[in-house]
Amino acid sequence: MASEKVETVIAGNYMEMEKEGKATSARRKLSKLFWHGGSVYDAWFSCASNQVAQVLLTLPYSFSQLGMLSGILFQLFYGLMGSYTAYLISVLYVEYRTRKEREKVDFRNHVIQWFEVLDGLLGKHWRNAGLFFNCTFLLFGSVIQLIACASNIYYINDHLDKRTWTYIFGACCATTVFIPSFHNYRIWSFLGLIMTTYTAWYMTVAALMNGQVEGVQHSGPTTAVLYFTGATNILYTFGGHAVTVEIMHAMWKPQKFKLIYLVATLYVLTLTLPSAVSVYWAFGDMLLNHSNAFALLPKSGFRDLAVILMLIHQFITFGFACTPLYFVWEKLLGMHENKSMLKRALTRLPVVVPIWFLAIIFPFFGPINSTVGSFLVSFTVYIIPALAHMITFAPAAARENAVERPPSMVGGWVGLYCMNVLVVGWVLIVGFGFGGWASTINFLHQIYTFGLFAKCYQCPPHKA
Repeated sequence: MASEKVETVIAGNYMEMEKEGKATSARRKLSKLFWHGGSVYDAWFSCASNQVAQVLLTLPYSFSQLGMLSGILFQLFYGLMGSYTAYLISVLYVEYRTRKEREKVDFRNHVIQWFEVLDGLLGKHWRNAGLFFNCTFLLFGSVIQLIACASNIYYINDHLDKRTWTYIFGACCATTVFIPSFHNYRIWSFLGLIMTTYTAWYMTVAALMNGQVEGVQHSGPTTAVLYFTGATNILYTFGGHAVTVEIMHAMWKPQKFKLIYLVATLYVLTLTLPSAVSVYWAFGDMLLNHSNAFALLPKSGFRDLAVILMLIHQFITFGFACTPLYFVWEKLLGMHENKSMLKRALTRLPVVVPIWFLAIIFPFFGPINSTVGSFLVSFTVYIIPALAHMITFAPAAARENAVERPPSMVGGWVGLYCMNVLVVGWVLIVGFGFGGWASTINFLHQIYTFGLFAKCYQCPPHKA
């Protein structure tokens, strides 16, 4: 009975929005087709497209650190764990939204964010923790996309160093300030998934056709530092659901989100596993000194096309990571509900500046993923959602009146609580503890070797 009422409340407001935005001309219809999405399919494309971007190119590097078997097992394990915590976030979002809409709160001109969900359900201390970890993670997620742009384009045009390319792509990515919200990523999400699909299968086929290089060795794992660094890169790979709340809010019926992230993850695994396995099989330990798989794959028109497609996709993923930061900044300045997109865009521009600067300071493509994974992803999308879910539904009354009840297949509330404890314990010890230790050592090694503000990270010597 409760769930029926919830559905009516949520669907009611979204149907109102849909009617208000109903197309009245051919131009409006075309705009809606490519620009204004809110369906289950839009959410799936957004999740699948956003989940794997530049990290696709670093997974073979992680396999060289972990070894073949551990690399495969960690992908499967963290893929399922990420899907589970995305489910928890979706449950908490629906719970929060339903409570607020019963109080007649109107969200049609306001995008709900994760820290607001925590604030509404658990109070200001949880809000502050969520705001800090989520914003910091998304900030560095945007930095990583910018670093990846410079790293990739260098394999097509090495006349400019990677730092210069970072300046150029920073300016290009700043144009994402003009994309209003996740509603407007419909065509970009669709194209982005095609781009990563092509790149993943190009990597697979190119590695298999190239065959194993002479004297190839597969000695991983060799040290604990490399092992846990590789593991936290995979933790980072399947921790892309920091924007789950914003994607759900862009849906007409967000209560249908529940299994979308799991289905998206299953598709993503069909890209990440074959490509990482094939490239590691072909090049082995050479990947330890080449964190970007493009550096070892033979130069060809197919590789150049993959590089170009990944550049476009990284622009899209930059927007995905940065848009929630734009929202936070708008709310801080009181501009979030302003009807002028130009004013909002100008308001958003300062957000890009620190991202640009950090990408210049830490151009360590690959190692930075593990550092972000251990210190930020571990809390943002694993530990905090699991703890928040347990505390929100700890009172018997909260469980009794819950909008979304646990599926019986996981053992009801008891089974769900056991899984939450497992997530918190595992990620706290393995992800944050061992992963933080290993990734810090590896990150400091990059600083000692290449220095801060490295002009051209891991670039081969120029031929005279």
